[in-house]
Amino acid sequence: MNVNEKIFELRKHMDLYGLDAYIIPSPDPHMSEYVADHWKARSWISGFTGSAGTFVATRNESGLWTDGRYFIQAEKQLEGSEIKLFKMGNTGVPTYTEWLGSVLEKGGCVGFSGKMISQLTYREMKETFSKKGITLNSQHDLIDEIWQDRPEIPSAKIFTHEICFTGLSAGEKIDKVREEMRKAGAGYYVISSLDDIAWLFNIRGDDVPYVSVTICYALISMTGAVLFINRNKIPSDVTRVLNENKIEILEYEDIKDIIAKLDREQAVAYDPKRTNRWIYDSINPECKKIEIDEITTVLKAVKNETELANIRQCQISDGIAMVKFLIWLENNIEKEVITELTVDEKLEYYRRQQLNNLGPSFKTIAGYREHGAMMHYTATEETRYVLENKGMMVVDSGGQYLNGTTDITRTVVFDRVSDEEIFDFTMVLKANISLSSAKFLYGATGSNLDILARKPLWEIGLDYKCGTGHGVGYCLSVHEGPHGFSQVPNKAKLEMGMIVTIEPGIYREGKHGVRTENMVLVIEDENNEYGQFLRFDPITCCPVSLKGINPDLLTDHEIKWLNDYHGKVYELLSPHLDNEEKEWLKYNTRSISKN
Repeated sequence: MNVNEKIFELRKHMDLYGLDAYIIPSPDPHMSEYVADHWKARSWISGFTGSAGTFVATRNESGLWTDGRYFIQAEKQLEGSEIKLFKMGNTGVPTYTEWLGSVLEKGGCVGFSGKMISQLTYREMKETFSKKGITLNSQHDLIDEIWQDRPEIPSAKIFTHEICFTGLSAGEKIDKVREEMRKAGAGYYVISSLDDIAWLFNIRGDDVPYVSVTICYALISMTGAVLFINRNKIPSDVTRVLNENKIEILEYEDIKDIIAKLDREQAVAYDPKRTNRWIYDSINPECKKIEIDEITTVLKAVKNETELANIRQCQISDGIAMVKFLIWLENNIEKEVITELTVDEKLEYYRRQQLNNLGPSFKTIAGYREHGAMMHYTATEETRYVLENKGMMVVDSGGQYLNGTTDITRTVVFDRVSDEEIFDFTMVLKANISLSSAKFLYGATGSNLDILARKPLWEIGLDYKCGTGHGVGYCLSVHEGPHGFSQVPNKAKLEMGMIVTIEPGIYREGKHGVRTENMVLVIEDENNEYGQFLRFDPITCCPVSLKGINPDLLTDHEIKWLNDYHGKVYELLSPHLDNEEKEWLKYNTRSISKN
């Protein structure tokens, strides 16, 4: 079936259940960003493969809502279908709830699967639609009824994330969670988020592409801890470790019955942003429910000393892989056929050679020429470009390691490059340095500091339609909260031990893109009568292309920052390279000055 035929089938099933509209979001039942193939329902029905978006169909029209990272991609992938693209965040563009409120008549009914919508979203929709006399129905997974060859729920084996990597046992982490439960007045805590459960129980899996997690739920009480998972996924050695940490193992589907019978005298804590409507409905209705920010998310965002030591070593390993890739590319460009897909393959090849590597942390973005203007471009056999030794290519990639997760973007500058490309490259570097070199008072959030990266671009009338950076997990999701850099208000304070990316960019549609991204660690600076000051320590180890820089556009401070950064990169990586590689690195991290 093509896209329009799938929508036709969806509407037939909407008629069966008396639904006037149907919503298909991106997440799985665990509100994950990256989902297993079984839950890629929005991609299946719409043809749009970006990681963020919501599809909505009424009886006679349909739309897809996505953000600025995917506007160009979505336009291309929706061509030929009936689906209208709604560019979220643009002036005059309604949200999908506003749109439905305007096109549905009073008495209409909006359907969706309760497993795919968070409780927070459900509550917001109910409030919006009730004013217009529109009802909600969360009982039907229509996609499951029409997706005939739908992939099975994954069942990969899990493994223990050893204490040498985690620094704390699962039992110690559970004790920390219980401390926070007491503060909240909760006797139970329901966890749906896959990366949170993996962190808490020190388990990792391979159920979701690029993220080392397993499909499961968890329930913590003051006396026990339960992991709801397909038992066939647990090897005997993992069972032993879970038992040692007093973690009970029940089947994945048992979660509904267990939480329906919770002690009504005990309050149940849950995060409405991460808990789906189906789970919420399953909790014993006689229990008091307490809404909280995910306890585990806040705890795991601040890395302990063992994790930080491992992460620094992981960054060296990833830097070695990146340097080997850049040398290979420079030595072979126009001597053999190299495409955007080849870039992806070579990056994974060099990372796989590094100690503790488990594979990529996300699908590599290798965008040459105008493809670089698509923030989350994915090359295919039909779209991939053959690289030439001219112009620029955005390469955003990362590795998943037992001792960390990496995310790095370098814009590769080839030998023949235009003045405009050099200007844009230099301005993005200025934006990165502006935020990277910030000194700030404790209590600041990422939304307070985001403007520092945008200021150099705003001054020349440019901007990028996305956040400036995000938290990064530890052998987990490459995108991790609660902190990040964005213009969207964020109440999460930046704490010592948090890791976050800084990745401003310039994207000129139809021409080229530039992005420079480093991971940085929040560290202590001075403490005086005004309070505790913090700053950022860049931990990504890879040169920034000197071919793309016009030093005359940089201030003395910016030149010093770049030279100091490159000196650190050379110091950390050179002991691990052979003589030829070391000479390449020395040249590409040399000090620069104004002309």
